[in-house]
Amino acid sequence: MQQIRSQVTERDGLFELEAGSDVLDSPRYNHDMAPTKVHERTWNKWHITALWVGMAICVPTYTLGGVLTAYFGLTVGEALLAILFANIIVLIPLTLNAFPGTKYGIPFPVLLRSSFGILGSNIPCLIRALVACGWFGIQTMFGGLAIHLFLGSVFDGWKALGGTGEVIGFMVFWALNLWVVIRGADSIKWLETLSAPLLVLVGVGLLVWAMPNVSMSELMAIPAKRPEGASVVSYFAAGLTAMVGFWATLSLNIPDFSRYAKSQKDQIIGQIIGLPLTMFLFASLGVVMTAASVKLVGVTVSDPVTLIGHIQSPVWVALAMALIIIATLSTNTAANIVSPTNDFQNVAPKIINRTKAVILTGLVGLALMAHELLKKLGLIVSDLSLETVYSNWLLGYSSLLGPIAGIMVVDYFLIKKQQLDLAGLYRDDVYPAWNWFGFIAFGVPVALTLLSLGSDAFSWFYSYGWFTGSALGGLIYYGLSVMRPSPTAVKSAV
Repeated sequence: MQQIRSQVTERDGLFELEAGSDVLDSPRYNHDMAPTKVHERTWNKWHITALWVGMAICVPTYTLGGVLTAYFGLTVGEALLAILFANIIVLIPLTLNAFPGTKYGIPFPVLLRSSFGILGSNIPCLIRALVACGWFGIQTMFGGLAIHLFLGSVFDGWKALGGTGEVIGFMVFWALNLWVVIRGADSIKWLETLSAPLLVLVGVGLLVWAMPNVSMSELMAIPAKRPEGASVVSYFAAGLTAMVGFWATLSLNIPDFSRYAKSQKDQIIGQIIGLPLTMFLFASLGVVMTAASVKLVGVTVSDPVTLIGHIQSPVWVALAMALIIIATLSTNTAANIVSPTNDFQNVAPKIINRTKAVILTGLVGLALMAHELLKKLGLIVSDLSLETVYSNWLLGYSSLLGPIAGIMVVDYFLIKKQQLDLAGLYRDDVYPAWNWFGFIAFGVPVALTLLSLGSDAFSWFYSYGWFTGSALGGLIYYGLSVMRPSPTAVKSAV
């Protein structure tokens, strides 16, 4: 006989929901969004480490050093330090926002119901989902190019397809990504675990290939592309903010993964081991490889897919492209599909299940890349480049998500004091439909950031957008919640 009221039990600091009819019949609940059972939380610190290695070793990471030197006026040494510091900084919201996911087994959208309301959570969720779909499309473009080059190295006639071959590669890689995520969290865990050592080998192999053709002392001595005598502080801070923005999105939806962690210790250690060092080393590799590319292939090439495509040996090209396909797949599935899949389900859990949400994610990502695909097919002519979208819109848009991270941390640790009504997050009678404190705390810093674009005096507010946004968003949310206690006060954690 089905129990009417849900029960929450606790084992070693991890909470588990035994759902009754009050939750099972709620329009806010489905099986995929349900809290994980304690026995389902099987990811240890090495699985979390492998997750970050798999996500961090990707084409965009490889190009970060070039982005910082070309667009932000930093030297190579300054660029690499900015990348290292940024990933140490972003560990703070990543680790803190992972806590409720591990403790209660809940995904990101369900956690947001505490700070933005049961229905209100959909707004920040959909904002986050759009960023992820954009990144999904860009990574799929890189993966499709790798498939095209792989097939071109195996079949002589394939190269003649040109842009059409790249579009075919895109669609094959697109379908492969969706298939992995539809299969569930375990398939992602094993993909990341198996791919991590292979990706490290790729990096070592590329480094061995490049090092005889580059002088590190000459590379570090290249002058910065900024006005002579200009202070490094403002340039470094702007680059640092952009690099924090690179993983700003994951700092929000990290509960989507930490809900599978065995313990808080596992998620903390796994993230510390897996993220900063991997990002620093692979970005460093990108700097070295780009510098060596002139001697290696005769032209400056800033992405590894195109660089390896210049190699004359079909066997090495095929092998390298196969590994890059694995690298891009491991990044794309975890970083760019899991989050929007949960975000879209949150809109209508009884109507949209995981499979439907994955397909919806794929279609949005495809639509965002339609312009680039039509260019490759020769159906339109345009000066808008994929690099422009990557370096401007997505990095800038990601930095606007800072307030959400600040609000989440303040709500869970300072306002709710790490106590959530687990069953109440899936019903309509504990938390409000809309928590306007969350929207005010999000809207004010975003509005100020956008207004600062037109003001020289306040341009720093935009340049440091993630830092100013997260701090101001958290401060406003705390102030509103303390001055006028919200009706979201929790009766008990159980």
